[in-house]
Amino acid sequence: MKYIALAISLATLAGCQPAPTEAPETTTAVAYQSLPGYQHDVIGMQEQYLEPEFWVQRLQQPHAAVLTPAQITAFNQRSYAVQDEMVLLDEYPTEFRAAELIDKINSISSLPGYPRFYATGEQATTAQLEGYRSAANLAAVEAVNAVRFGLVVKRSSMRTFPTLDKLYSDDLDLDIDRFQETGVFPGTPLAILHTSTDGKWYLAQSYHYLAWIQASDVAIGPRDEVLAFADKKPFAVVTEAKVETNYTPSFAPVSAVQLDMSTRLPLLSAADTGHDVHGQNPFASYTVQLPIRDAEGALAFSPALIARHHDVHVGYLPYTEANVIRQAFKFLGERYGWGHDYNARDCTGFVLEVYRSMGIDMPRNSSQQGYGEYGDTVVYDENSSNAEKLARLANAKVGDLIYLPGHVVMYIGDIEGQPYVIHDVHGLNYRDAEDQHYQGTLNGVSVTPLIDLGFNANDTYLDRIYAIKSVR
Repeated sequence: MKYIALAISLATLAGCQPAPTEAPETTTAVAYQSLPGYQHDVIGMQEQYLEPEFWVQRLQQPHAAVLTPAQITAFNQRSYAVQDEMVLLDEYPTEFRAAELIDKINSISSLPGYPRFYATGEQATTAQLEGYRSAANLAAVEAVNAVRFGLVVKRSSMRTFPTLDKLYSDDLDLDIDRFQETGVFPGTPLAILHTSTDGKWYLAQSYHYLAWIQASDVAIGPRDEVLAFADKKPFAVVTEAKVETNYTPSFAPVSAVQLDMSTRLPLLSAADTGHDVHGQNPFASYTVQLPIRDAEGALAFSPALIARHHDVHVGYLPYTEANVIRQAFKFLGERYGWGHDYNARDCTGFVLEVYRSMGIDMPRNSSQQGYGEYGDTVVYDENSSNAEKLARLANAKVGDLIYLPGHVVMYIGDIEGQPYVIHDVHGLNYRDAEDQHYQGTLNGVSVTPLIDLGFNANDTYLDRIYAIKSVR
């Protein structure tokens, strides 16, 4: 699930090391830009901890392959085999019977079980909620419903209902739109199951999520052409948090298109495009193939340029501990975005995109990831002790994922017995050195100690850890 407001607190567990005030001595000095008068309210943190190289230089074999490309392929094959929510679209049905399609619609667009509110504080009425449900167009379901296929042409939200209306829980946390599900990026293949009443939304299945997407963000094409696009070689992978294609005054569909980390696109050469791509010589750029949507919504393709100064990798990045850390830190400070809202991402989206830049696929929601059978996973229950969890954390590997209800954090290293993590986190609470409760906010990708974290002043993250997963 997307992150439910979490917090930070000081643990009082016997034997736990307190967050240090001085970094341990290292053999290599870490250069970082110290800000004048830098201050913060995050417990256990020093400014140098915000530098990826601080953590990389502490590793014994930072550039050794954790998994080879062949092992990653096998890892993904197993993940798709054991995780029902992960879908191989080339094996997806080409039609659904009425009852099957209605089940699909109901799985995402049932009426909420809790009250929902608009930003004004006004509670959504039953009639209003039923209106969103009606927009899902169940009346148009036929005896047999053909599945179409398409490619995403721009970064887009996937929603609970076919609407951009934002609704919230009774706490009116306006950062968490309960109709926001996830986001998808250009070039993502989709199976299109159904169309909304107004024709402006598609019910779409990606490789790991089913929800509603605006039809204007999808180009419909032949099934084989859509599916082949995701497998084309050679290909480029965006390894920066966000890049944009070069501005193109002559052709808007490929001009300044945002591409987020892990976006994979086919590479083209001058033999394919010539030496003039939309008025610019491509020799100092990466030339990629972008899907575009014609006036009728049909799929077409065009070359686009990504300037070479951007972080783009030919093929997937090698899966190394150094790359895990460096990729994760490229999001450092980005505002938290529930379900990829705010043109950002949440805790699970964050770890997904880091690992997908190395070719590793995962489920979307935290419980699917945490309880998932892929990877090397230890699951804890109410009978598990904190001592067991601490023993596992003492042997944690960089990139290990630690799951709590509604949240996931990524292990990056240890300082004097204290595990440190990077995560996309909403809230901030802790007890200070005088055992006073402090409440603030993080609301972004942050580096923090782990043992001192909690859901409130007394309930620590350690208490609530239910799974630790090595993606190995």
